[in-house]
Amino acid sequence: MESLSGLNREELKIVMGIMEVPEKQINMRVNQIWNWMYVKGAQSVDEMTDLSKNFRTEVSKKYNLVRPIISKNEISSDGTQKWLIKFLDNSEIETVFIPDGDRGTLCVSSQVGCTLNCTFCHTGTQKLVRNLTSQEIINQIMIAKDSLNEWTKEKRDITNIVMMGMGEPLYNFDNVKSGIQVFSDDAGLSISKRRITLSTSGIVPKIEDAGNEIGSMLAISLHATNNDLRDKLVPINKKYPIEELLDACKNYPRVKNSKRITFEYVMLKGINDSEAEARDLVKLISGIPSKINLIPFNPWPGASYECSDWEQIERFSDIINRGGYASPIRMPRGRDISAACGQLKSDTEKEKASIRYKKELAKLESERIRPL
Repeated sequence: MESLSGLNREELKIVMGIMEVPEKQINMRVNQIWNWMYVKGAQSVDEMTDLSKNFRTEVSKKYNLVRPIISKNEISSDGTQKWLIKFLDNSEIETVFIPDGDRGTLCVSSQVGCTLNCTFCHTGTQKLVRNLTSQEIINQIMIAKDSLNEWTKEKRDITNIVMMGMGEPLYNFDNVKSGIQVFSDDAGLSISKRRITLSTSGIVPKIEDAGNEIGSMLAISLHATNNDLRDKLVPINKKYPIEELLDACKNYPRVKNSKRITFEYVMLKGINDSEAEARDLVKLISGIPSKINLIPFNPWPGASYECSDWEQIERFSDIINRGGYASPIRMPRGRDISAACGQLKSDTEKEKASIRYKKELAKLESERIRPL
């Protein structure tokens, strides 16, 4: 049985077509189901009481509203919450909720694993397994809202979404685009695109497309002021060097002071945190409406880096502020449950084709000799 949870409007229309709903009624039915799923948070077809009982019965024969499984749920001492989410193929990803006063940010994953191998990021040590479907991306907020009991609250917990979890969003462009469209749909989850941030390590050819077709806020994982260092920290820089990346940022559709680009800069002791590099950073982004988020490095097992001293981070920030750019220091959250920036990783590994083939042969053989 298939789940409707996390489907977009076009996918729901296809479902209605499969169910042979008269064409004139399809939009009405989609709107009804949409409201129950994304406004009321229904978890069963029987809850959709404005649908006739006969129609609910027909829907229930083939579909349900089951979410993916939560393998593990951890809550940090600072209130940060992390879910390990398992999908039908047993692959797993992590999703994190970060409460902060009146603001609550959900960090959403776009891939199982990652292909970029950024050396300071724990996710980068997990090989890419696959892209998430748009349904799997959307279901992350459904699970979070369920867990936070948000559906019945007058004031929402999740006010912001950042595509900063596992994976590179622009390498899963179409599914991320579809997911953000559902997140921002005014008749459903209704999170403004000004409160949705897509973070990329610098897939230059897709940045303009993201501005035109997705229209969310943009964050760039920069982390260095020269190509030699960035080649080591963010290897995709060898393909799309800093000069090309900054040109793409300058031409990002609708970029202006009210819709600034965020540059993310992880603070690595003795690597990229000198005062000279702070001054170089100001020169580098000159003319681009932006702010710089300084991220104290969050350690993980086997990491070869240390976090910059706090006094050095503050000096770095002061130089950037004097250069005319806001430079907030992102306070580490969820470190004790490995939910902080750069710490996410699941145990899912991509099976070699030969191993999968042997498993399938063994399965077929066991079925062939199974006694009647």
